[in-house]
Amino acid sequence: MPAHSNTPAEVAITLPDGNLRSYPYGTTGADIAGSIGRKLRNDALAIIVNGEPRDLSLPVEENASVEIVTFDHPEQLGREIFWHSASHIMAHAVEELFPGSRFGAGPATEQGFYYDIASDHRFTEEDLRAIEKKMLEIAGKAIPIIREEMSREEAIAYFTSTRNDPFKVEILEDTLKDTPVVSVYHEDGFSDLCSGPHIPDTSKLKAVALSNISASCWRGDSSRQTMQRIYGIAFPTEKLLKQHQAHLEEARKRDHRKLGTELELFMLSPEVGSGLPMWLPKGAIVRNQLETFLKEEQRKRGYLPVYTPHIGNIELYKRSGHYPYYSDSQFPPLTYTDDLGREEQYLLKPMNCPHHHLIYSSRLRSYRDLPIRLTEFGTVYRHEQSGELNGLVRARGFTQDDSHIYCRPDQLVDEICNAIDLTKFVFSTLGFDDIQVRLSLHDPENLEKYGGTGEVWEQAEKDVREAADRMAISYVVGIGEASFYGPKIDFIVRDALGRKWQLGTVQVDYVMPERFDLSYTGSDGQRHRPVIIHRAPFGSMERFIGVLIEHTAGNFPLWLAPIQIAVLPISEEAHEYAVSVQQQLHTAGIRADIDLRNEKIGKKIRESELRKIPYMAIIGQKEMASQSVALRRHRQGDLGTVSLQELQDRLLKEIEEKS
Repeated sequence: MPAHSNTPAEVAITLPDGNLRSYPYGTTGADIAGSIGRKLRNDALAIIVNGEPRDLSLPVEENASVEIVTFDHPEQLGREIFWHSASHIMAHAVEELFPGSRFGAGPATEQGFYYDIASDHRFTEEDLRAIEKKMLEIAGKAIPIIREEMSREEAIAYFTSTRNDPFKVEILEDTLKDTPVVSVYHEDGFSDLCSGPHIPDTSKLKAVALSNISASCWRGDSSRQTMQRIYGIAFPTEKLLKQHQAHLEEARKRDHRKLGTELELFMLSPEVGSGLPMWLPKGAIVRNQLETFLKEEQRKRGYLPVYTPHIGNIELYKRSGHYPYYSDSQFPPLTYTDDLGREEQYLLKPMNCPHHHLIYSSRLRSYRDLPIRLTEFGTVYRHEQSGELNGLVRARGFTQDDSHIYCRPDQLVDEICNAIDLTKFVFSTLGFDDIQVRLSLHDPENLEKYGGTGEVWEQAEKDVREAADRMAISYVVGIGEASFYGPKIDFIVRDALGRKWQLGTVQVDYVMPERFDLSYTGSDGQRHRPVIIHRAPFGSMERFIGVLIEHTAGNFPLWLAPIQIAVLPISEEAHEYAVSVQQQLHTAGIRADIDLRNEKIGKKIRESELRKIPYMAIIGQKEMASQSVALRRHRQGDLGTVSLQELQDRLLKEIEEKS
């Protein structure tokens, strides 16, 4: 019976399909899942009550909309809960195997989990296998994972005396200093400070693979205690683990660093420096084709090209705010003393924006001049941590397809829509069809991170929402993901392996026009502030091409391929005609290679396949006599015999259509 007369006997639960059901007051998520079906009860990991994820064991004490969370939840929530729980089980296993270990942070990641561990023991690959075995042993015991709420003071006492865990005590005394009640999760003899939710018991974990160990520092501070980070992934079935491992093997084959070397696209040299890629001729062709494609599209849309230097006076970046906001990720200033003894400091350019603002302000602008769309493929430099560098996708020197649109407030939403349209056009042309859009907004609880006033942010976020709605794009909202000067519309693409990459972006900026005193003369003869749109469909050329290599597995579409066709004579007698074929194709603007080696045609074909050349023109006695070629397509095989003119027309049409 209810404890108080005000407590209802039943609660009304609305399920995702709109079905309304009544349950006794205090029914748990597990009870609701079980009432729907036995399979759902077995698969259930957590419950969402009125949008809030909770443990299955918690009672529902109000009328609510409810959704049962399984591993395959469409928003990845099930995986996140499962992997976060697996990180706790891993810590439990480590504590049993290596007593005295202490634990820092153990979050879920996009592809699994990790835990930062302080231990006198130096973990090895053999240890990872032992930890996996212990995790499965713990899972086999079906240990309940129990949530307990404590006052912050009780939790400090618990983690000080009972757990002897200084890391959790620091979190309680620092990060959670304004949180009166916290939650602790227990699984048998192991306990961890966590907000949850977690899986109901350890038996849900059926398969686990710990992948690697790396060094880390407590709270990411290199001056704090060094820790060991163990990465892993876990699944509710062995089949899912095997699928994941096959996925990883395919990812290794597609690794852009591996393919970049094999296809001679780019190189990294310690003599140049970490994170500073150099483009080889074939990679330069790919990059140049992409740049030419975007430049031509921008020309059609009224963009004006500019060029700016690779370094700038530090005062410029202080004025923009980039120096104080991003000083940790910038190279140290270059100090210069001129012949008069005057000292100046310069920075390797971290952003193109301030330079473009100065170009805009170089002369008076009228309301009739706007919008002004400046564009540059500008190289910038960031001092990324060495452990975060990853070939092209995380580099220290990279080129942004940067544009800044200076417009009147009444033009703003139209210009945002145009920038969105251009970005979508770029992605669809390059074969990225699975795109998620995120509206990256500011965190109103942390205003000191941002420039401008609350009113300015309210207007800017209204603008991006209006544009996104007008363009009929579905989006998610990311609170706290905005730039320091304005909200963003970020484009996150999913590649052929299902991985997500944040690439293009459109940003609205009311802050920089104030900082740089930008203006235009209005129809009333008075000075007015323009609004700035920062826009980059590719994001960075290096990152985009790195993702594109992995998305296509190096099989570029014909218009991008460094070599579009290989001319392969069968015998020396066909060399002269083969050379004439190559020259005719070259004259037509087709990138044709020729293989005149004294090798069997089978070997030449195999090597052209390995080089991922889209087409092969095989030439023997018959083709010489008929002035034709035997045409092959990479990964498809023989396409039959075509005349030289047919070949040329076919290739040029495919190149023109960018199909």
